[in-house]
Amino acid sequence: MKINAVKGFRDVLPGETEVWSRLEEAARRLLIGYGYAEIRVPAVERRELFARAAGETTDIVEKQMYTFDDVDGTSLTLRPEGTASVVRAYIENGLHGREPVSKLFYLGAMFRRERPQKGRFRQFHQIGAEVLGREDPLVDAELLVLLAEYFAALGLATARIEINSLGCAACRPAYREELRRYAEARKQTLCADCNRRIERNPLRVLDCKLDAERTLDAPVMVDFLCAACGEHFRTVRALLAAESVAVTLNPRMVRGLDYYCRTAFEIVAEGLGAQNAIGGGGRYDGLVASLGGPSVPGVGFALGVERLVLALRVPEAAAPFDVFVAPLGDPAEARAFRLARELRREGLRLEIEPGRKSLKSHLRRADKLGAAFVLIVGDEELSRGTVVIRDMRGQRQLEAPLDAPSIVRAVRRAQ
Repeated sequence: MKINAVKGFRDVLPGETEVWSRLEEAARRLLIGYGYAEIRVPAVERRELFARAAGETTDIVEKQMYTFDDVDGTSLTLRPEGTASVVRAYIENGLHGREPVSKLFYLGAMFRRERPQKGRFRQFHQIGAEVLGREDPLVDAELLVLLAEYFAALGLATARIEINSLGCAACRPAYREELRRYAEARKQTLCADCNRRIERNPLRVLDCKLDAERTLDAPVMVDFLCAACGEHFRTVRALLAAESVAVTLNPRMVRGLDYYCRTAFEIVAEGLGAQNAIGGGGRYDGLVASLGGPSVPGVGFALGVERLVLALRVPEAAAPFDVFVAPLGDPAEARAFRLARELRREGLRLEIEPGRKSLKSHLRRADKLGAAFVLIVGDEELSRGTVVIRDMRGQRQLEAPLDAPSIVRAVRRAQ
C-alpha cells in the first residue's frame, strides 16, 4: 500500500529547492547587513503562548492551530507564526538585559490547519524579522526600506506595500466602540463569525473575507488616531517618501493578530488570485509585557516563502553541473574517483558514474545533467598522465595534466 503525504503538507523537490535557497540566502545577506542576528526557536510551544499573543478570537487560535496534549497533560501547539516564539525566547533568555535593542531574524516552518490552496499549505515556511526595544518611526520606515530592497534584489517588480495605522491603547477604544455600533446595526447581514465577534473583538469584522463587500463603508482607524499616533504615522510615510519607497494607504487593513498597534503593513503581489498577500507585519508595542516580559516595544514582519516562489514565477530547473567525470574502464574508474574528490575540494560541482559505461553513454548522461564539461579518463589518458576535457557547449576538446589544480585552471579558461 502506497503512503502519501498528509493533506496540506508537501515535498519541496530539487529544482524548487534551489529557488528557496536563493530567497533565503538573499534575505540572510540583507538582514545581516542591517544588523540582524539569526535566532532559531522550537517548532512546538505551549498553546497559551499563541492564545495570549494572537488573541483568543483570531482565526489562528479559534480554527487553525495544531494543538495536542502531551503525556503530562500540557497543551502544546505547532507554531502557527514566528513572532510569539521569538518574543518568548527574548524574555526567557534575558536578551533585554544584555542589549537594549535586539534585532533578530528567523527562517523556518509554521503550521496552520486551513484549507490548502494555491501557494498555501498546512505546513508553510516564513522568513521573518523582529526589532525589540525601539518605538521610533525611523525603525518602522527602515523595516519597509529593507523589504523594498529585498524585493528589488529578487527582481519582484509586482510586490506592493500597503500600509495603515492601528492606533494605540489611547485612541483605539473610541474606534472600537464606533465600529461595534456600526456592526451591531448591520448584524442581520453579517456572517455568523462576525456576529459572534461584535462584542469580543469588532475589528475582526473588517478582517472577514465573507463580509468584505458588506462593510466597505465601515469607519476606519486613521480617522480616530490620537495626536501621537497621527504624528508617528505621518513620519513613517514621510521617511518612506524621502527614500522613494512607494506605499499604498489601506485604511481597512487590521491584520489577523490582536497584538498589532500603530504601523501595520501587508505586501501583496499580482498574479496570485484573491489570496495575493505574500507577507506582512507591523508594530506590537504591548506584546512583550503581555507575555510576562518588560515593557519593551517591538516591530517586525514575516514573508511566506511558498508565496514568494509563486510570485517570482521562477521555472523549476536544477542548477547545471560544472563537470561530468567519465572514466573508461576499471583502472580509470579508481583514478577518476579520487580525481572527483579532489575537484570537489576545489569548488567544482560534478558528477561521476561507473567506468563500465561507454563514452557515448557518458556523454548522453552529461548532456542530460547540463554539465558544461566532460572529463574523459581512459587507459591512454592514464598512461600519458593527462585528461581530455570536452566542452559540451562548443564541442571542442583539450588536454590537461591529470591533477586537480591544472584541470580547474583549464576549465576556468575555457568557460
